[in-house]
Amino acid sequence: MSSYALDHPEIREAVAKLCAEFPGRYWQQCDRDQAYPTDFVAALTAGGYLSALIPEEYGGLGLPLSAGAAILEEIHRSGGNAAACHAQMYTMGTVLRHGSDAQKAQYLPLIADGSLRLQAFGVTEPTSGTDTTALRTTARREGDRYVVNGQKIWTSRAEHSDLMVLLARTTPRDQVAKKTDGLSVFLVDMRSVEGLSIRPIRTMMNHATTELFFDDMAIPAQALVGEEGKGFRYILSGMNAERILIAAECIGDAKWFIAKASAYAGDRDVFARPIGQNQGVQFPIARAYSQMRAAELMLREAIRLYEAGGNPGEEANLAKLLAADASWAAAEACVQTFGGFGFAEEYDVERKFREARLYQVAPISTNLVLSYVAEHVLGMPRSY
Repeated sequence: MSSYALDHPEIREAVAKLCAEFPGRYWQQCDRDQAYPTDFVAALTAGGYLSALIPEEYGGLGLPLSAGAAILEEIHRSGGNAAACHAQMYTMGTVLRHGSDAQKAQYLPLIADGSLRLQAFGVTEPTSGTDTTALRTTARREGDRYVVNGQKIWTSRAEHSDLMVLLARTTPRDQVAKKTDGLSVFLVDMRSVEGLSIRPIRTMMNHATTELFFDDMAIPAQALVGEEGKGFRYILSGMNAERILIAAECIGDAKWFIAKASAYAGDRDVFARPIGQNQGVQFPIARAYSQMRAAELMLREAIRLYEAGGNPGEEANLAKLLAADASWAAAEACVQTFGGFGFAEEYDVERKFREARLYQVAPISTNLVLSYVAEHVLGMPRSY
């Protein structure tokens, strides 16, 4: 067993025990119904796991990022899907790092005890995609409030969240010196606003994602997080944590696929012998395992640097890239090992296969990670 897997063993054991109460048939039913895993999220909340990174002074566990990574990895390693709730771990960091004392005192204790959910992150738009500085949603100051107009897409869990971190332009793009200026972050209480419409988007996996429409949505001026116009850097500051946590989920997925495929290869007999005796079956699984271990080491390094107070853009991006590739390689190997049975709902392989594919695209696409490495690590000209 890798040394990384031994980090936070008590937490890992407890999370695995909790996940055992939500076996494959639970996730199959949620997937079949496109239903939010309410009971699972409630159990995680009751156990304090979703408040793991919130400081103790606000009612959280005050644990380091490595603990959050351990929690999310174990959920995926157990066959579950933390996408229903993982956003709280990295979105609340924006409030914690840049919010006012009043905002933190008002919201963090309620997030920590589960009274409020902070699961929605409104950044991406249909016309701009990953080009965040080109977003068109505006927030116009009118006295003691801001009036928001625009549209967001792929805002997951909006229907199952009380609060949303929203990025909007407060100064027109043609009036700022740098295109990254003039964007502001708001903490929106979705329970009390008018002018917000939420439209669910059905996807190939059960992901509870939505499209949002803002039509003169008024929010109090106190909803502004930090300084007006500096929101882009606030969002960036949380992206390394997000990529590290998603990488941990991908590691968990890879371990699930590898364990599933290895066990099936030993049990399944064809032509009077276990299929796992054939190198054509062995090698893809073994290669996926090697990819997972390499990604795991990069993830460990990214976590080490982050917890030491660094801003490990290279390591966080590489951890996400390598872990997503490892989970996808393991998914491919697992389906191929199971053959036709890999497409049957009851084995969970096809569900996890669909879920694992997402992380080649989200929360940042593989191509953008490679562009980041080319420009910021290797010193090549900017490509976009």
